[in-house]
Amino acid sequence: MMMADAGTMAMGFALMLLLMAAGLHVATVMFTMALVGAAIFIGMPGVNALGVPYFESMNDELLLALPLFILVGEILVRCGATDDMYKALSQWLNPLPGGLLHTNIASSAVFSAVSGSSVATAATISTVALPTFRRRNYDQRVVLGSIAAGGSLGNLIPPGIALIIYGVLTETSVARLYAAATVPGIILTVMFMLTIVAMTLYRPSIAPREAAPPPLVERIRGLAGLAAPLFIFTVIMGSIYLGWATPTEAAALAVVLSLPIAMAYRKLSIAMLHEAFLATVKLTALSMLILAGAFVLNFVLGLLGATKALTVYVGSLELSGLMLIYGLFLFYVILGTFFETLPMMVGTLPLVFPLIKAAGIDPVWFGVFVVLMCEISLISPPVGMTLYVIQAVRGEGSIGDVFRGTVPFFVTMLLMTILLIHWQDMALWLPRWVFGS
Repeated sequence: MMMADAGTMAMGFALMLLLMAAGLHVATVMFTMALVGAAIFIGMPGVNALGVPYFESMNDELLLALPLFILVGEILVRCGATDDMYKALSQWLNPLPGGLLHTNIASSAVFSAVSGSSVATAATISTVALPTFRRRNYDQRVVLGSIAAGGSLGNLIPPGIALIIYGVLTETSVARLYAAATVPGIILTVMFMLTIVAMTLYRPSIAPREAAPPPLVERIRGLAGLAAPLFIFTVIMGSIYLGWATPTEAAALAVVLSLPIAMAYRKLSIAMLHEAFLATVKLTALSMLILAGAFVLNFVLGLLGATKALTVYVGSLELSGLMLIYGLFLFYVILGTFFETLPMMVGTLPLVFPLIKAAGIDPVWFGVFVVLMCEISLISPPVGMTLYVIQAVRGEGSIGDVFRGTVPFFVTMLLMTILLIHWQDMALWLPRWVFGS
């Protein structure tokens, strides 16, 4: 068996990115690269062994949390709980400079806390919010940008699906990742809202003054619209942090609790559940296929000693930990303009994670960093997935309006990443407090 050197591995990685950029499905590319690498460097024994990591990767119990969290979000959307959530938040946030724009961010943050998916969050909030804005004189570009920014919180705020995938691929505690992502998720939400305030103060025409809010008693009564998502979020996070349930068990419990909520809204039916199951299966199948391809590629890279070769090479460059992180920061920002979130994560972690471990960087902190970089890719033209989801729901105008509307929030996310790099305790203090050192 031949071993791969750093040069050969770099060429293979470049070819993999080229094939993805050409439009081939990411799972197909990963399976092909693994097959070709095994055939050339190992021979038929290596090719015959590829079935082992493929089937073993799908046997991880933690992966059951993926479809379960997706299903929770689908049920809440279809029963109407998200409509009540949006209305409740708007009554409290409308008086702020920017009015309903803040509701887009806050609603996305709350819905993210139960759905775990950025794409699902963007699609849901777009469906609820856009009809409301058509009746108001807001700058449409800023409206679209705020929805895209809010959607980007979907994977960062627990129980983000990307955090589960990172935990499975790197064997990092998902519970610790959830704790680590909580504070950065809250801070990014606040930064988005401050961005809206700054934009509105600089150019008041982007957001008209809203009517006076309803009486305090009515607003307090309206908070009942937040009960369903916040109750499910509390059950999920509480059961995990208190040690009562694993992430998978917490996800299953959330599904069970979503059913009486749908019943309370009088929307629970076989037809509604069928639609929710179908949407869940489609998104889960796509995610699982990509994950399987990543595990098979990881298996071949491990046999070839590719990750060790890359670690030795980068070590010879004598980069500091900070220099390495900033190098990866630029790498992911550039890569995010060409690739979607999941392909970017699973395609790079097999090569990047060994470097992080060798440099002594905390894998929990790095998980938050990687997910944040993936979220930036979701609002990066020309392939940011949430941008096209929002445009599809919008059904009019040009996608260019969505692109331009996201620019201020894209800059905010870059500033947030720099803040996370230089203030790592933002992500690490809560896991230490909850789980100890």
